[in-house]
Amino acid sequence: MTRPTSPTRPTRLLRLLGLGFGIAVVIGGTIGVGILRTPGTVVARLGSEPLAIAVWVLGGLYALLGAFALAELGTMTPETGGYFAYARRAFGPAIGFAVGWCDLLVYCTALAYLSIAIGEFTGALAPRLAPHAKAIAIATLLFSALLQWSGLRISSWVQEIVSALKAVGFIGLAVACLSVRPLPPVPPFQVFLPFPPFQPFPPLVPLILAFQLVIGTYGGWYSAIYFTEEDTEPARHLPRALITGVLLLTFIYVAVNLAFMAVLPIGQLGSSDLPAADAAVVVFGSRAARLITLLSIVSLVGIINPLMMIATRVLFAIARDRRASGGLSTLTAVSRRGTPEAALATITVAALALVATGTFDRLFAMVAVFVTGNYVAAMLSLIALRRREPEAPRPFRAWGYPWTVWIVLAVSAAFLAGAVAGDPWNSAAAAGLLALSWPLWRVLR
Repeated sequence: MTRPTSPTRPTRLLRLLGLGFGIAVVIGGTIGVGILRTPGTVVARLGSEPLAIAVWVLGGLYALLGAFALAELGTMTPETGGYFAYARRAFGPAIGFAVGWCDLLVYCTALAYLSIAIGEFTGALAPRLAPHAKAIAIATLLFSALLQWSGLRISSWVQEIVSALKAVGFIGLAVACLSVRPLPPVPPFQVFLPFPPFQPFPPLVPLILAFQLVIGTYGGWYSAIYFTEEDTEPARHLPRALITGVLLLTFIYVAVNLAFMAVLPIGQLGSSDLPAADAAVVVFGSRAARLITLLSIVSLVGIINPLMMIATRVLFAIARDRRASGGLSTLTAVSRRGTPEAALATITVAALALVATGTFDRLFAMVAVFVTGNYVAAMLSLIALRRREPEAPRPFRAWGYPWTVWIVLAVSAAFLAGAVAGDPWNSAAAAGLLALSWPLWRVLR
């Protein structure tokens, strides 16, 4: 006999989110410590400030083309789970489960790594707390889980506030740098040139490596795709959130790079491990390092919250798809506040275990393979669905299809091949974890 579902324990997510949250989760889930560190390495690899700016713009363009593709997938499949939902529709439940499994590994590992980073930055800000970095990381995860448990409305408001503070902080840093030492005027004919006329094109390998760093810093721009089932108007809001979010990210990243270039000589910028701190010292004085540390903590907190939300919803989507197995049915329960509480508890325990045991280090080395692999799967899903379901309703169609999608797919496949070639041992381990998804899927059937 089937037990009736209690009206107080719904199994459907609540539609409470709007465009503001979509943009906030794109900004908050992307901007982190990377933009404080990466500009120096990019300049060092390229040896040219104009070329470095061009690469940051190209990174934004790559993300924008991807946004067009994911906006089509998200509006035609407005279900929670993101990549899992798209791969399942395009290639079936087994492939969908494998993609969702990789996504869970990525987000649980990122939660552990970033919470540890918050503990370390807190120790740098308050040296007395330095020996307690792991305890601070655990407290961070528990606080994030408590925030999620309080309900979708509250957690979404917090995300919007933190993302706004983060954007204002980075723009404020850029404005302060440019106010102290404005950029020199650029001749009109050089505005759109990535390097001076008649200069030989830079070596391809440094250019590719710099572009990989830039793309990694843009990672997370797609965060809004995981919340379409909770959006009041996903067909309207998702494309706007992705496109607006990517454009804002590109503006912030280019502005921050220009600001660093204005106050730091190219030699100092290229050799700096943390150019944001060096630039802040020029603008605010010797105590500016504390300001950058505080900005780093705010940035990481702004990422932890959406990552916890996303991981919970990926697990919820997988459990809902596998709920016939009985054991996973409890993970599909949603509180009246809109939180999948059992899924949230499971993700929290997994992240806490990774922090407590320190086992996330090896997983973190595999994250690049999983992230890029899922991105490739998403582009292939769009191509497959265009061919197999040509008449399916598509509230948004990817601009420039098929060329834009094939460009993103080719670049992503090249990145995946580069990640595998550059780290074959961890790539092999990643393949082993991916293969593990098959027996897990069979068991959960």
